[in-house]
Amino acid sequence: MKSILKMPLATLLLSSAAVANAADCGHVTIAALSWQSNQLQANVDQLILKEGYGCNAETVMGDTVPTITSMRDKEKPDMVSEIWVDTVPTQIFREGTASGKLVPVSESLSEGGINAWFIPEYFAKEHPEIRTIADVMKHPELFPSPENPARAAIFNGTEGWGWTVITAQLYKAFDMNSAGFDLVSTGSGAALDSTVVRAAAQKKGWVGYYWAPTSLMGKYPMVQLDPGVPFDNREWERCTTKANCPDPKPNGWPKKSIVNTVITGKFAKRIPPEVLGYLKARSYTTVEMNRMLAWMTDHQATGEDAAKYFLRTYPEIWTKWVPADVKAKVQKAIG
Repeated sequence: MKSILKMPLATLLLSSAAVANAADCGHVTIAALSWQSNQLQANVDQLILKEGYGCNAETVMGDTVPTITSMRDKEKPDMVSEIWVDTVPTQIFREGTASGKLVPVSESLSEGGINAWFIPEYFAKEHPEIRTIADVMKHPELFPSPENPARAAIFNGTEGWGWTVITAQLYKAFDMNSAGFDLVSTGSGAALDSTVVRAAAQKKGWVGYYWAPTSLMGKYPMVQLDPGVPFDNREWERCTTKANCPDPKPNGWPKKSIVNTVITGKFAKRIPPEVLGYLKARSYTTVEMNRMLAWMTDHQATGEDAAKYFLRTYPEIWTKWVPADVKAKVQKAIG
């Protein structure tokens, strides 16, 4: 008690203000899920909420369906920084948002998630005439198969993935076999990556399925092919996405997968408006995220390591999301 009485009045007032700010924001639990981009975003949010807004913020481990189900049923944890809405059972997400227990506050990836067929950026620059699937089919000689040089290759994704089925169906729908293309099953993400890396090392043509944001896209930029036909959702649901459908038609693909920051209704009601404002403002472009994921892979970095690196290295990105006083507090905290 004596030591408190000896403290200068200004120090006491500042300490009281800090406690009040923390109390306003309270204890915040942020789900850190298993993939790199989520780990990065969860830890960036934790640092900014804690150091910038005075929240008692912490990350907690989770996984997609269990986390979003718990948020709907128990309103715990308070938030998930990045959730791919397409990967959540529709009923869970629809019921949660309808009841107000799940509140999407922003698109954490401003351009969404991308699934498509790609060609390497270096190849696209050398061959500006190739931009669509039809353009690719006219030039099988530019995409030699490593297994059969007399044929061309289009590379498919990981076994069991929905987009592996979609690529196989589109391969049939566009009759790429008649154009001299074989559909090459890579079997795993690592094997698919190796085909991209090998082609880049030799500066050869490559075409196949990939997605973004990913660390590989950060290191080996690629250009999305134009399907040359519009996206037809009815055909998508009827046949494009079904492995046993015998008569797929040429189809485009969705422009993007929605990737949201989601908080609980209870959390939305109790946090200060400025904290909610930050969560609504915070978003990453595909290029920004690809760059960070490549850095994480190269440095075998944790989400916490990556968050500190991001905040120190890219102030031109994150300082747009916060006011000047929050910027100053965060920068002082991370050194």
